[in-house]
Amino acid sequence: MPPPPHAKPENVLKRAQELVAVGKDQAALELLHEHVASKRSRNAPIASLEPVMILFVELCVSLRKGKPAKDGLYQYKNIAQNTSVQTIEVVLKKFIELAEQKVTEAQEKAEQITLETIDDLEASETPESILLSTVSGEQSKDRTDRVVVTPWLKFLWETYRTVLDILRNNARLEVMYQSTALQAFQFCLKYARKTEFRRLCELLRTHVQNATKYSTQMHAINLNDPDTLQRHLDTRFQQLNVAVELELWQEAFRSVEDIHTLLNLSKRPPKAIMMANYYEKLTRIFLVSENYLFHAAAWNRYYNLLRQSAAAVAAGVSPKRDAPATSEADVTRAASFVLMSALAIPVISTTRSRGALLDVDETKKNKNTRLTNLLGMGKAPTRAGLFKDALSKGLLKRARPEIRELYAILEVDFHPLSICKKISPILTQIAEDPEMKRYIQPLHQVILTRLFQQLSQVYETVQLDFVINLASFPAPFEVSPSTIEKFIMNGCKKGDLPIRIDHAAGVLTFESDVFSSTKSLHPGSGAGSAEKEASVQKLQSTPSEIVRTQLSRLAKALYLTCSHVDISFNAERESAKAAALARAAAGAEKEHQDTLARRTVIEKKKEAAENALLRKEKEEAHIRLLRQQEQTESENRRLKEQAAQREAARIKAEQDRIREAELLKQLEELKSTGKLDVDVTDLQDMDSNRLREIKLQQLDKEKREIAEKLRIVGKRIDHLERAFRREEVKILHKDYDAQKQCDLDAYNERIQALHEAAERKHKEDVVLKQRLSRLVSSYERFRDDVRERRHEEFEARRKAAEKQLQQEMENRRKQVREERERKRKEVEELERKQREEEERARKLDEEKARKEQEDRARMLKEKEEREEQRRYLISVLIFVIIS
Repeated sequence: MPPPPHAKPENVLKRAQELVAVGKDQAALELLHEHVASKRSRNAPIASLEPVMILFVELCVSLRKGKPAKDGLYQYKNIAQNTSVQTIEVVLKKFIELAEQKVTEAQEKAEQITLETIDDLEASETPESILLSTVSGEQSKDRTDRVVVTPWLKFLWETYRTVLDILRNNARLEVMYQSTALQAFQFCLKYARKTEFRRLCELLRTHVQNATKYSTQMHAINLNDPDTLQRHLDTRFQQLNVAVELELWQEAFRSVEDIHTLLNLSKRPPKAIMMANYYEKLTRIFLVSENYLFHAAAWNRYYNLLRQSAAAVAAGVSPKRDAPATSEADVTRAASFVLMSALAIPVISTTRSRGALLDVDETKKNKNTRLTNLLGMGKAPTRAGLFKDALSKGLLKRARPEIRELYAILEVDFHPLSICKKISPILTQIAEDPEMKRYIQPLHQVILTRLFQQLSQVYETVQLDFVINLASFPAPFEVSPSTIEKFIMNGCKKGDLPIRIDHAAGVLTFESDVFSSTKSLHPGSGAGSAEKEASVQKLQSTPSEIVRTQLSRLAKALYLTCSHVDISFNAERESAKAAALARAAAGAEKEHQDTLARRTVIEKKKEAAENALLRKEKEEAHIRLLRQQEQTESENRRLKEQAAQREAARIKAEQDRIREAELLKQLEELKSTGKLDVDVTDLQDMDSNRLREIKLQQLDKEKREIAEKLRIVGKRIDHLERAFRREEVKILHKDYDAQKQCDLDAYNERIQALHEAAERKHKEDVVLKQRLSRLVSSYERFRDDVRERRHEEFEARRKAAEKQLQQEMENRRKQVREERERKRKEVEELERKQREEEERARKLDEEKARKEQEDRARMLKEKEEREEQRRYLISVLIFVIIS
């Protein structure tokens, strides 16, 4: 029988251990869960409740019961969070450790099962495995893992979620929370659980939002605390690393945004090694998203950190402890990537044309602003700005030679007929580096852009085959003619390449007619066109550029000529001006009225806006008042706590003073006795135990002295008593005779007095008897009357009692008969219902038997069909093997 809910934890633990010993783990778990969930357990001591929780989590893990474990751990956290946080951490660590241990055991068991299923190590495949593979694409190990390992992996994942939910938004458990989050990240990385990793990241974001929302609760975490914020940053950086390792780029970008938000909240400057990791991960994210502009900007920021650390080392100054480890090879590699990523930024605009929708442009602008903020830059990066920054920092000197040569070919030299031929060997060298090889595809676009821009400066018309030969690259970097045509059409669509293709004649025409396309006047449209103009090496101005201002000059010249030569032109202009003035005078009153009406509407709107602003200010003032009241209350609480602390310190000081005075008094008393020499100058090292030892020493000394004195006095008294006895023996017989005669005289006197008293008492009793003999007859009559009255009263009460007894007996007989009748009816009703239940059960059994018979027949038929299919497959397999 289980103990009651209010039993002591020791008794509950003992009973649970007994149930576990006999194999009733489920009953033991229910017993412990009821005890932990009981309200009486809140008053139990933590020292006795902790072993109960340890056994509770062990049973939950062994039985894979996640929901009872979560409920019990929540209850235990509520019990222990105000008194002992360490015990919560001990229980939760035990919970996670047991779950991880079960996963490890399941993996070992699955490996053992897989090995046991292999009978012949030399045989690659068996007929059974071939037959199974024809009907199922699943391998034996996968099936074993799904049956053995997967349930424990699910339980371990639920364990991490449960622990994180229990530890969230609690400043006392913050360290355990962060370590558990790191363990969960390692779990997702080890077992490649991408879905669980996304859920884990979302769970952590929800916890941070709730921490901000419920920051006023007791024990809530404070994100303004530098240590707490640093722990969150460390966790988010680990989250970013795992996201990159799992190639979850969207989740990595969201992690970057989380880190940026926390960095804005932090009052401490971030560690250089953390920021280096941050920018390095941003480069990978932007490269995967093919955002080469911000990819190059991230490499630039990363290179700046490495350059500062390298400059400190070169100057002989020891770098900061948190600075990234930097060598000359790392700086050269970073410089090469900065230059290469900047060169890979497409020159052709990827934005929409001037006629694009405003909301689309606004969305892209907001996106660029977000990315700029993530990089910590004041304004959005540009291709020209990145090159300018790189040249100002002397980055070309640190980059690899082939990268410098590529920069010179694309950005400095002018050689339209040999640009691809010069770049081909450089591409071959770049392809040898797996990381640099990623930039070859975007470099193709840059190379083709430079090719057509430089050709447009030299030629007006060129053969298409000639251009395709100029744009040839060695294998495997060749570009097909269709790709080149697609690139040209894309550039024309964006307005960056003023080219027209004539497939009939097989020529390319670089348009110079300004009226053919409004976008072909300059190399780029929209923002950044000036940069592109500056980046294109020019030999001469094109006709389109010469004509660009010709129309405006022609219009001005024609206007001046007409105004001076044609008199009717001025007259028409004066008449049009007079007509306009007349129309203005005619409509002035109406316009004035419309203006007044608009003014009235504007005043009303302004008044409504002022009222709304006034209401908003009142609400804000009310909110500020409430916030001020909360701050005042918190300040009052703080002052009360400080006053309580000061009072406690004063009481402690008073107690120490009283203790020292008492010690001084007792030591003075000990010193005044003169029997013990005690130094009373230093009372700091003196306590009650030391004083007790001193007193005990003095008491032992006094006791020994008194014992010595008593021994001496006793010895002296013993000698005196022995001398007295020797003298007493000489006169002892005389004293005996005198004492015997004295005792005989006293005895005779006592016997005589006793006889005289007895005789006197007898005479008095005889006289009293004679006086009382006259009252005997009256006493006997009174006694008989009392007896008769008492007898009559007794008989009357007896008869009444017998009558009442008969009445009660009759009532009881009536009740018994009614009770028997009621029970008989209940028994009959119960028997009737039982018969109905038996009849219903009999019908159900018959129905069940009928269905079982049908199922057996159907299963037998299916078995025969499967057997027939198996024989058919075996025959087909044998036929295939034979053939």
